[in-house]
Amino acid sequence: MKIKYWTLWVILGCFMAAFAQTPAAYVRPQLTESNAWSIILIPDIQTYSKFGRNQGITELMTAWIAENLQPLHVLTVMQNGDLVEQNGIDKPRGNNGDQTSAQQWTAVSRAFERLDGKTPYILATGNHDYGIASAENRDTQFPKYFPVNRNSAWKGVLVECCPNRVGEKTLENAAYEFTTPQGRKLLIVSLEFAPSDPVLAWAKQLVARDAYKKSFVILMTHSFIKSMVQSSARIVKEKYLIKDVNYGQAIWDKLIFPSDNIRFVICGHIAGLNDPKKNVGFRIDKNHLGKPVSQMLFNAQTDGGGWHGNGGDGWLRILEFSEDGKTISVRTFSPLFANSPSTRHLAWRTEPYNQFVFELEE
Repeated sequence: MKIKYWTLWVILGCFMAAFAQTPAAYVRPQLTESNAWSIILIPDIQTYSKFGRNQGITELMTAWIAENLQPLHVLTVMQNGDLVEQNGIDKPRGNNGDQTSAQQWTAVSRAFERLDGKTPYILATGNHDYGIASAENRDTQFPKYFPVNRNSAWKGVLVECCPNRVGEKTLENAAYEFTTPQGRKLLIVSLEFAPSDPVLAWAKQLVARDAYKKSFVILMTHSFIKSMVQSSARIVKEKYLIKDVNYGQAIWDKLIFPSDNIRFVICGHIAGLNDPKKNVGFRIDKNHLGKPVSQMLFNAQTDGGGWHGNGGDGWLRILEFSEDGKTISVRTFSPLFANSPSTRHLAWRTEPYNQFVFELEE
């Protein structure tokens, strides 16, 4: 009798296995419309930088982007801050990294060399890119490794830089102008972590100029909204030592809400453990003209092992802008997983908060 029951369970198990779902076949990234174009968004990369073993993942990501600039009609590449874990240390700090700050900055610089001369990538500065470990002051090595004349692809695209704390015009606060394949003007403004009042005043005056009044403006700054588990609320206050700061709500009140043409805000910074929804956020609010402003948080630094893991499993986002100029499709993809046939079935994140579409109203 025992043998018969055992046989029954084997038959039942085989029957269930035969009808079990198998991983979907891998599909390489491609545009859904032939005349669409895209922006590639790279999230916080500090944990790739702080461990020598992880630095190659950033290079794999930028190499993949370089290979796909033409197939995906990439207009630009954006990275939302925290390029390094510590801006100013001479000795590694144990479990929080085995690289000095010089080694971290050198690794980031080397990774973006793959894009120099090929695309006008845009970088933001995060809290970890300032001070010693995290925004104790406004000192940063960012201009040393990413001077304004570094990338030849910025020529004709980089239109203005705002003077930093010591009066130097750097890419910490910068504006880039593009023309889409459909002929629409696009202005992307990248602001320092927790921008100061003078920086916000510069940005507000810039986007209001006659030259940019009719442009679609994207604003990128490191810290802006929280994750979806916190209702994607705008950040009101944080505990950093730097002075003259503006966090998410203040940036909204002083710059975004009163501006006519800032329609999309991108940030990083916020992350959590044990729940991927802690690393992403999205909300839409209306500006003073009643026009919707989409706000998106994308981070991945705790994926792949937490705060001291592999740095984020290589996740990036492909933002596809439709040819009608009204629709943006968001897809989350990992070149790291896609690089091997044995892991390609993991290369796409398809949860509703990682793959979605939103509409832009005129």
